[in-house]
Amino acid sequence: MADQLDANRPLRIAIIGAGPSGIYAAEALIKQTEINVSVDVFDRLPTPYGLVRYGVAPDHQTIKSVTKVMQKVLQDPRVRFLGNVEFGRDLTFADLRRHYDAVIYTVGASSDRHLGIPGEDLPGSLSATEFVAWYNGHPDYQNLDIRLNVQGVAVVGMGNVAVDVTRILAKSAEELRQTDIADHALPVLAQSQVSDIYMLGRRGPAQAKFTTKELRELGELHNADIVVRPEELELDERSAASIAGEPALLKNLEVLREFAARPLTGKPRRVHLRFFVSPVAILGEGRVHKIRLEKNRLDENLNAVGTGEFEELEVGLVLRSVGYKGVPLPEVPFDQRKGVIPNQSGRVLREGQVAVGEYTAGWIKRGPSGVIGTNKADATETVKLLLQDAPHLPLAPEPNPEAVTRLLQARGVRYVTLEHWLKLDALECALGQAQGRPRVKLTSVDKMLEAVGN
Repeated sequence: MADQLDANRPLRIAIIGAGPSGIYAAEALIKQTEINVSVDVFDRLPTPYGLVRYGVAPDHQTIKSVTKVMQKVLQDPRVRFLGNVEFGRDLTFADLRRHYDAVIYTVGASSDRHLGIPGEDLPGSLSATEFVAWYNGHPDYQNLDIRLNVQGVAVVGMGNVAVDVTRILAKSAEELRQTDIADHALPVLAQSQVSDIYMLGRRGPAQAKFTTKELRELGELHNADIVVRPEELELDERSAASIAGEPALLKNLEVLREFAARPLTGKPRRVHLRFFVSPVAILGEGRVHKIRLEKNRLDENLNAVGTGEFEELEVGLVLRSVGYKGVPLPEVPFDQRKGVIPNQSGRVLREGQVAVGEYTAGWIKRGPSGVIGTNKADATETVKLLLQDAPHLPLAPEPNPEAVTRLLQARGVRYVTLEHWLKLDALECALGQAQGRPRVKLTSVDKMLEAVGN
């Protein structure tokens, strides 16, 4: 127990997932001074940083600079990064029990929610999650079949991810060449024939989830005019009352009204922001050709209700951006309805009871909400509970860190250390520098392992 923990026998903690919440959890563990800790951060990919690397838009390099702080956490002598290790395949739940006193699951929400409408499975209909992963160079999506030889694209959703994919589709190849967008995505986007991008919201402007900063960026596009229908910005009494004390939402409405007043200037592309419409069917023979929308009104609870009035948009690509959801881990409890690991403020629950030594943080704990920084407070909350529990945790029988790497080696796992990652990071940055770009990402796991000599 706690009185047995010292420099020779620190509290051993495994963190499953090296995205923001996992690294913030490691940071909270090494910042506290109550208990000596030894932390292993695992990820199934050879690269750390999760959504910062594979989710943040390539033209938002300032946001990606948070990795500099995250790297310092991984460089702490009490923390070890072990990439290219998949939980449930390379390392089992029984292994964690044998080698660690506690585990924190921080695997995020890697799947997406479906619309549940006819035609959703047609080629040319996919999630914004997949599209983002494709242009950001995620190894799982490097061979995704993206065809932009179409004029119309529908982006279903009104959050920041919907804004991101809309902006990437609207930008010119020249603008994108200055980013770290994946090499396989750049020629496809450069040859894009897209002229009209429709962002579709089932409710009104008062209920849209994008931030003002992201919204403004759409109005600053060099390559696209922005089109907003003034009549779709009119608020009913309840909507007006709901945002009366919300400066950010009022600012959004102000920006949208300014967009609606703008004349078209003849730019190559147009971004249409549409409100009060719900997709009810995706149409096409063999591939997506159209999307059918039903016009909505809001009921007394501000829920969207169909009016029975329909319209169709000619689109050859539909990207749904209606929310992320978690994916279950082997031998770890999972709430299918909520898409999270059941927990009590971060303590994992098994059949309603607190599971000793198991914790969770980030989107797999609370669902997909907030921004990258939101995960810091969330992870800190979980770590605080773990430290409270530490005196009562049964200690692992094989706590030696080398026992874990020996086990992985015996199983033929080509695990990636921080030193490997730093070598890969330097290589990508050097490749980028030669082209005047922030970096050129390697998008194949095999090529990554080859590059670091693993």
